[in-house]
Amino acid sequence: MSEENSASQETRCGVVALIGAPNAGKSTLLNLLVGSKISIVTHKVQTTRARIRAIALEGAAQIIFLDTPGIFAPKRMLDKAMVEAAWSGAADADLTILLADARDGLDEQTERIIAGLEKEGLGAHLAINKIDLVRNDSLLALTQQFAERFPFGEIFLISALTGDGVVDLRQHLAESMPVGPWLYPEDQIADIPMRLLAADITREKVFLRLHQEVPYSSTVETESWKERKDGSIRVDQVVYVERDSQKKIMLGKNGATIKAVGQAARLDLEAFMEKKVHLFLFVKVREKWAQDPERYLGMGLEPPAK
Repeated sequence: MSEENSASQETRCGVVALIGAPNAGKSTLLNLLVGSKISIVTHKVQTTRARIRAIALEGAAQIIFLDTPGIFAPKRMLDKAMVEAAWSGAADADLTILLADARDGLDEQTERIIAGLEKEGLGAHLAINKIDLVRNDSLLALTQQFAERFPFGEIFLISALTGDGVVDLRQHLAESMPVGPWLYPEDQIADIPMRLLAADITREKVFLRLHQEVPYSSTVETESWKERKDGSIRVDQVVYVERDSQKKIMLGKNGATIKAVGQAARLDLEAFMEKKVHLFLFVKVREKWAQDPERYLGMGLEPPAK
């Protein structure tokens, strides 16, 4: 093998953090980059709570993506833990991508994140997402505005929904990864416990099914995970809410709501696991669960610093 060919086969591996305001499209982009559904996607903001590691291969490069919770002004203890997880992910990464919604531009939330990058002394690339939803003639001015605000390494115009520009982004990331051995097997696409992934899948269905404050006042924990002799899996989960009135809404009339949530979650789990899943959901009231440090560990979060 020639020296040129040998160099071309040199493996690369690194961590890329995706940060941005809530609902900028980080989870949709992550799933597209990896080629599989790893992170939950809903029309509601602040659905991602924990840092999720997803793994993509591009040529000889292994890219480890961190899908971080959206960065916003925290009000609750849980909000603070989510924001701390996002900044921790950016600080630990080899490269950071700030994802901005083309419709919102350089709004207050994105400005706050850029100020945070400056405060932490972090560099970043910029990916302006949802370009399919704005006029082409406005993109040049928007790009210029961002470039004047912060010295981004590169600026990409993409649509995580249609895939426009995502291939170029992924190839650039692969070329930017440090030279080194892969950290995960070739066929592994995520580094997240299955119990946590299963809980996130069910929580996504809660967000899609329910409205107003109930989804934000709930969390899902996988209590047991048992493989049966026939190869199927039994999964028992608890959906925690904060009040009895929320429990009634979560259950629905004659249990119809929680049954629909369970059916939708089971289908996603079976598609991901490629095997039969028996999912059992229970709804319990746990007042102020969002202030309980044990609940944070169950969600893959660290309790916030005081």
